[in-house]
Amino acid sequence: MVLCLVPYFLSFPQKPSPKQVNTRNYCRRPAFRSACVFRPQILPSTNTEANGLRVFIVSDLHTDYSENMTWVRDLSKKRYKNDVLLVAGDVAETYMNFMLTMSLLKDRFEHVFYVPGNHDLWCRQEDHRYFDSLEKLDKLLDACQKIGVETKPVILNVLGIIPLFSWYHESFDKELDIPGFRIPSLEMACKDFHACKWANELTNDENSLALFFDVMNDKNNDLVEEIKSKCSQIISFSHFLPRQELCPEKRMLFYPKLPKVIGSDFLESRIRSIHGNKGAASACHVFGHTHFCWDALLDGIRYVQAPLGYPRERKRRMNGGEDWLPFCIYYDSKFAERLSPCYWSDYYSQNARTPDITQLAPWVSRFYTRLS
Repeated sequence: MVLCLVPYFLSFPQKPSPKQVNTRNYCRRPAFRSACVFRPQILPSTNTEANGLRVFIVSDLHTDYSENMTWVRDLSKKRYKNDVLLVAGDVAETYMNFMLTMSLLKDRFEHVFYVPGNHDLWCRQEDHRYFDSLEKLDKLLDACQKIGVETKPVILNVLGIIPLFSWYHESFDKELDIPGFRIPSLEMACKDFHACKWANELTNDENSLALFFDVMNDKNNDLVEEIKSKCSQIISFSHFLPRQELCPEKRMLFYPKLPKVIGSDFLESRIRSIHGNKGAASACHVFGHTHFCWDALLDGIRYVQAPLGYPRERKRRMNGGEDWLPFCIYYDSKFAERLSPCYWSDYYSQNARTPDITQLAPWVSRFYTRLS
């Protein structure tokens, strides 16, 4: 996810100074007090040497950055040779880097699964190669098929893995907007509006794109039903968010309009059709896009994000660092323990969401001009 705004827009600074923090409104809560001190490093999984089927997850590889491509190259060719990797979108902007990245991953893991992210469908550097982003999507899916990367639901032992196509829509955002500040429009801030190319009937500001991508999943309905009938455990995964609760509240984001370009109600409905309206202990959904490490249980489904993100984010440990990735979510026929420590989802596990508060956090308000 890229916005044309201030650096590190997706979260607040690692160590806000006391002058930045309104202690009356924010730091009264114990979880927030600890969050204001430092950004902790997520601990590596202890299950990397377990026997049996192991499933690792990662999102937002962004290997157009040389540091990220090096990270992929440095993954062991022996440690994961019998394992599964789920890649939850945003591999690379260019076709060449996408192919190289997925080939490197396939050389290291027995099974690699993939769903497309928004960066994967950018056409700005390859405008001459594709009529639009849907043509590029077809090329990427064809490439996956050629190198043995899975993009359809598959049964592995008692585990079902279900990739889900998705795209965001503005109406996904149900929470109050932030008033009184000059906040750039989505068209100005979000590069997708310029880097992606769509047919005239598909737009970001309505539901058409989100619905189009959701309908793409219908072709796999028979495979999904087979998984539901045969598998005792299911992992679904997407690039975009299925619920707004998986993103911090607007007042805490450097770009408060971010929730309008991150998720899909159609996606959550499809996830519930797979895992059930009440979820289950055997239900897990993996996502990406916002570059926040996240591990939360909502209405019976575990939602997890394990992003590599941008090099600058890792240096500030904004995504939990890099030593814990890829994260082992499943081993020995069971799901792994929660990510720990997991910055934002830890905060919301102890503090209720209060989106009706529309006062910008101090570390955000200093970037914006008040309306007169």
